[in-house]
This record gives sequence, structure tokens and C-alpha cells, in this order.
Amino acid sequence: MKNYKKILLAAAATLAFALDASAADKLRIGTEGAYPPFNGIDASGQAVGFDLDIGKALCAKMKTECEVVTSDWDGIIPALNAKKFDFIVASMSITDERKQAVDFTDPYYTNKLQFVAPKSVDFKTDKDSLKGKVIGAQRATIAGTWLEDNMADVVTIKLYDTQENAYLDLSSGRLDGVLADKFVQYDWLKSDAGKEFEFKGEPVFDNDKIGIAVRKGDPLRERLNAALKEIVADGTYKKINDKYFPFSIY
Repeated sequence: MKNYKKILLAAAATLAFALDASAADKLRIGTEGAYPPFNGIDASGQAVGFDLDIGKALCAKMKTECEVVTSDWDGIIPALNAKKFDFIVASMSITDERKQAVDFTDPYYTNKLQFVAPKSVDFKTDKDSLKGKVIGAQRATIAGTWLEDNMADVVTIKLYDTQENAYLDLSSGRLDGVLADKFVQYDWLKSDAGKEFEFKGEPVFDNDKIGIAVRKGDPLRERLNAALKEIVADGTYKKINDKYFPFSIY
């Protein structure tokens, strides 16, 4: 009887351990859900886009179940550090300021910043030509920071909580132009809302490295880096890239 009880106790302990391990293996992906085609919300309310496809492919390589949690952009790093999710896949630029709060994986794509304005206007992007114009960008982004660092003395800068709201003001004529990620702009220009607009000038910044954020010191960073190398090597990354863009963004 004692041996039987020991077997039952051992089995129960094994089951409990397995359940704990299973729970620990379930990871939560944090994203914004307002930055198409990288992350957005579809008609069914699901978060979709390039970022989410990459995140799910990484989870598959790590052999772990993942769920998606959305967050406002301004609060996404505090939410990560409050453990509301385990890693952020939201087209986040790797910056020295952010590195003080989180750790980043290797970059999973490289971004460029470029202006968009109406096709009907002569819009030059040198400092003298931009003098007096009203330029929009999303708040707490590389685009907003670039404008503040380089153009604050010649343009009026309007910052928005989402990229979509910047486009709404551009479409309504409240902005002369928008500075944003080239690949996001590319997607918007293909839409009905963006058909009367176009890229202006050359990219003003072309080495914006985009990474996945994790909490400081989290070993998950190494697992994600290994998984990223795998999806690049086996062609999974290219398939995801080609779903959204006719050119490589890696």
C-alpha cells in the first residue's frame, strides 16, 4: 500500500510539474495593433500583420504556444516590464534610450524614413523648402524624434497617438506631409485613402534597425535570436516577407 501511495504521489507530482512547465511555455506576444501592414486588427478583431506572422513563426521554432496581447504604443514598454506580455513584436526601433528599459534581439528588419505628401504639390524635402510647413508623425517613434532633432526650427511638428490618425489629418489637409516608416507608407499609398499621395524625396534615414523587445536580462532573448536565425535559414522569413512586400526588408 505504501508503495502504491508513493507511485500515486510521484504521478501527481509529475503531472503538476508538466502542467507548470506547460504554463511556463505559453508566451504572450505584445503588439500595438494599429500599424498596418506590420500589425493591425482585422474584421474579426484578431491582431494580424507582418509582425504577428514573424512572432508566431518564432514561437513555432521555439515549440511554444503563444497568444497575442495588444497595447497602446505609448504604454507598450511599461506593459512589458509589468509582465502583461513576454516580448514585443511591434516594429520597434532599437534605440539607446529604449535599451535602458528593455533588451533587444538581433534586428528582424531594417527600416527607412521617407516623406509622403499630395501628388498635386511640389514638395521638396530640404530644410529651406520645408520651412513653414506642418509635418505629422506618430508620437514616440524614430520619425517623430528625427523631426524634433532636425526640423523643429523650421516646421510645425504634429505628433499623433497612431499612424492612422496622422494619415487622417494629411487626407483632410491639416498636414502638408507625413514622415514615417517607408514600408508603412508604401502600404498606405496602395490603399484608396492614399491614392492621391506619393513619396517625396529620398529617405532621410535608412538604417533604422527593428528588433523584438524583452525584459532586461531575460534569457528569452537568446531563444528568440536562435529562432530568428532558423526562420531566415529555412525560408520561412522570405515567405512572410513576400506575403507583404515585393522586395526584401530584412
